[in-house]
Amino acid sequence: MRLLYSLIFAPVFVIISTQTAHAQSGPKLHQTIRDWAVFTIPSDGDTICYVRSFAKDKAPKNVDHGDVIFFVTSWKSGSGKHQPSLMTGYTLKTAPPPKAKVGSTRITMYPDGNEAFIEETGDERKLVAAMRKGSLLRVDARSKRGTATTYEFSLSGITAALQKADALCK
Repeated sequence: MRLLYSLIFAPVFVIISTQTAHAQSGPKLHQTIRDWAVFTIPSDGDTICYVRSFAKDKAPKNVDHGDVIFFVTSWKSGSGKHQPSLMTGYTLKTAPPPKAKVGSTRITMYPDGNEAFIEETGDERKLVAAMRKGSLLRVDARSKRGTATTYEFSLSGITAALQKADALCK
């Protein structure tokens, strides 16, 4: 299962995070709703719809985290729906794995380079449902060098952003 995620997500997030010279082949911003932005991007005959938000708080303050972004991604073809992931500006350590928390919902993620994913579809659904109801997403992770990090993402606008992304990926 992890190999499948790596094969699907690694190329997607390289595309998403890379600036391109051709606007039509890069991500298209459709709307920003409070703290979440809604994008689409063409990919191998499919369309990827995703929402993203940057970390509002990063700890510890004395280290360079780079851009830290949380995504929820769907494919128009239906091959994936509401798949949460984290992207950091550094390589993540595999143990202990990153953990996402919204209220009392805690989900373990698995790292792959500078990204972290959720392995089980049921856990993806559980986290997204908690995100829709919550106000703050917290992710605890560890850098490859061993630095414990914590990120906080506002959930203001997540429900409307997901609705917009879903409408774009119908």
